[in-house]
Amino acid sequence: MTAESAELKTADISLIQRILPHRYPFLLVDKVVDIDGTNSARGIKNVTFNEPHFQGHFPGTPIMPGVTLVEAMGQTAGVMIGVGGNLVDREALIYFMSIDKCKFRRKVVPGDVVELEIKTLRGKPGGKMWRFHGRAMVDGEVAAEAEIAAMLDLK
Repeated sequence: MTAESAELKTADISLIQRILPHRYPFLLVDKVVDIDGTNSARGIKNVTFNEPHFQGHFPGTPIMPGVTLVEAMGQTAGVMIGVGGNLVDREALIYFMSIDKCKFRRKVVPGDVVELEIKTLRGKPGGKMWRFHGRAMVDGEVAAEAEIAAMLDLK
């Protein structure tokens, strides 16, 4: 964070719902902290056994699907853009355009707290096209990482 940067911001679940259109069972981030404008942010996902995907992935050995980790990264990036780009209550949508260099490194299971680290690689406030690097971390270990591209659509 540079001297010119504003203080880091936080988005609780109420603010997240004013930015993202996602709702249960597909809202996959509980809080976003350390929001540095549109540069970086850290999402928090508390993984609980009562999430619907654990009924079938896998019975007896619940593992959070990798695609939901990538979606949680995307949602964290969307909240960051929403807060940093002043898009709260603007009904903005952010669509995945590509997922590259995606790797899964460890299982995520009920009881884990996933930290979703997002850094902007390309994009600027007011711009439509964005590219991010995301990492899903559990207990300091990388669980998943990917580069994601997205398009911002303001209604």
